[in-house]
Amino acid sequence: MKRILPLFIFIIVLTSCSEEIKPATFETFSINEPFDAEITATYSKAEGNTKLSKTINQNIENAIVETISTAETKSDLKTLLKDFNKEFLEFKKDFDEASEPVWELDVETELVYQSEAVLTIVISTYEFKGGAHGNDQIKFLNLDAKTGTILTLDDFIDNKNDFKSLAQTHFKKASELKDETLNMEDFFFGKPFQLPENIGYSDDGLVLLYNPYDVVSYDQGYFEFVIPFEAVDSYLKIK
Repeated sequence: MKRILPLFIFIIVLTSCSEEIKPATFETFSINEPFDAEITATYSKAEGNTKLSKTINQNIENAIVETISTAETKSDLKTLLKDFNKEFLEFKKDFDEASEPVWELDVETELVYQSEAVLTIVISTYEFKGGAHGNDQIKFLNLDAKTGTILTLDDFIDNKNDFKSLAQTHFKKASELKDETLNMEDFFFGKPFQLPENIGYSDDGLVLLYNPYDVVSYDQGYFEFVIPFEAVDSYLKIK
């Protein structure tokens, strides 16, 4: 019995080590198909065929699809791109004399932060169907690095009310807000300070990003600022 027990313990330790989840590694994947519209899609994919990589990749694809405004129904990305191209061809047929330029749909992602606990992926999309300008936006996707599941703000921020006050302070610094010239309501269409929908991790701290029309006019574009880790550490549940 004295000889069997140490061997049994060794087997348990060896098994637990072999089942340890390895960090995800990523590759850049592009959809290269002949389209009539100008369509590009280059995005991050977790390598391998594990449960973790499958969950990560499905959540990335779902987030891309949700970002594209022309997605009337939930679909996979390849089908969505083909539907966009089909819609463009139908437009050309119905409006043969139209002087509108070729439609555009561009998708690009970037893995901007990876730790043992968190993955942050930035999704950038641009759609153009004619008119004065296209529709572009950025989305932050935060994932649990061990499971691949989506993290909400409540999953990684503690004491959200105090965090909001901290964010407002950094917003004022970044926007150079002066009490004598502008009020906070001038940025938020008559409302008090609001946290953006897009908050994600970077190597420098938490990034807070507002898309066009969230706080300012389209001509002024995106507005973002960083709260350094040393300022926000006490609010972070994971890092």
